[in-house]
Amino acid sequence: MTIDGAIGPATSDYFQRGMAMAKESDAELVVVELDTPGGLDASMRDMIGAILGSEVPVAFYVYPGGSRAASAGTYLLYASHVAAMAPSTHLGAATPVQLGGGGFPGGGDDNQDKAPQQEESSEEADAAKQDDDETSENETAEGGDEQKTSEEADDKRRGETAMERKVLEDAVAYIRSLANRHDRNADWAELAVREGRTLTAQEALEKNVIDVIAGDLDSLFVEMDGMEVVMASGTRTLDTANLTVERFDPDWRTELLAIITDPNVAYFLMIIGFYGLIFELANPGSLVPGTIGLICLLLALFAFQVLPINYAGLALILAGLGLIVGEALMPSFGILGIGGIVAFVIGSVILMDADNLSISLPLIAGVALVAAALMLWVVVRFVGLHKKPSQTGQEELLDSQAWALEDFESSGHVRLRGERWRARTSQPVREGQAVRVTAIDGLTVEVEPLEPSELRRRRNQREFEVRR
Repeated sequence: MTIDGAIGPATSDYFQRGMAMAKESDAELVVVELDTPGGLDASMRDMIGAILGSEVPVAFYVYPGGSRAASAGTYLLYASHVAAMAPSTHLGAATPVQLGGGGFPGGGDDNQDKAPQQEESSEEADAAKQDDDETSENETAEGGDEQKTSEEADDKRRGETAMERKVLEDAVAYIRSLANRHDRNADWAELAVREGRTLTAQEALEKNVIDVIAGDLDSLFVEMDGMEVVMASGTRTLDTANLTVERFDPDWRTELLAIITDPNVAYFLMIIGFYGLIFELANPGSLVPGTIGLICLLLALFAFQVLPINYAGLALILAGLGLIVGEALMPSFGILGIGGIVAFVIGSVILMDADNLSISLPLIAGVALVAAALMLWVVVRFVGLHKKPSQTGQEELLDSQAWALEDFESSGHVRLRGERWRARTSQPVREGQAVRVTAIDGLTVEVEPLEPSELRRRRNQREFEVRR
């Protein structure tokens, strides 16, 4: 498998589908090529849960050169049965941060960036460690203020508020338990969480953070052959010689969901969703902002993993069907219908899984096309009705035929639908002449004389309608 980008619901879904496929095919090993800046804690924990309960060994391989396993990627490496890296890669910076920034727990103004974005080099880490040692010696010699400064720095590494301490200590305990499970360096793992430390691939191997450094997949298989790994059922010896590689790359569905769950996209979806609902409530009946807002808000809740993938897809499908029904009951010239089809299709895509992908995709397309055709017929029908002249009220009198009751050049009287009306005209009218109503002003109509050809056309049309 390949994970390239932030860890989110789409990544977790893709990984768990791959693990299920590996189990069904009785695979010898699962290798995940990893390059990530980090991601959501909930998605990461779902993936780690799948690793720990897997009957198939899992190797996370930071590849190719220049890749990283920052933040959530470090946890995944520690959880994997085999932790491998390619040369010129790095890992670490695993301090948990609040979604949208806000810095490390207790980190102050100097730590405002997210952990995945802090790529501290090994030289900087060693320099920081050396500075800490020198500071410790000065504190012993001088005491007083230096001792107080050290205590304040130590407090920052443990969080300044109760919530920050809870989150930080939970993350430390979690990564230490993963390290102890596979007999890896738990002390450095704690530093990666508390202080955002990072390591290069060679340094990680020397400090017993990873198991293998390999330049490519074939080299990785050679290095892993005969290695003992800790499984849920006990130890197992890997046999990676002469393996046949079967790739399970992200499909179009995973790529689409990854775009939706990108933090920047998810943030804008949430903003659009809230403002869409606000504008709809401020202007009831406008429909466009409400429809867009509802769809965007449901997608944002899925992206932030407030709604699990199944519930998010189901909610979008129900919202889409509701909007399509709303288009039939309350015609909006396609606004509700188009929004309903979009919501239905996106929800169906989110709800799909590997088992029914081949069946559900044509079904989704068929239902969407039927709904689109029905909506198009409704829109065309109502547009046609909208163009027809009114059958009630004063508007119904426009373009009607009347008869002049007297000669007049500017104003006079006409008989219209058996009633006597005051009339104005810009052309002379003779008594008994047929005229056409062009406008209505209160109880006065504006008329113009009908040409003989127009009068014959109207008479023929009236006779045709009577015969029909």
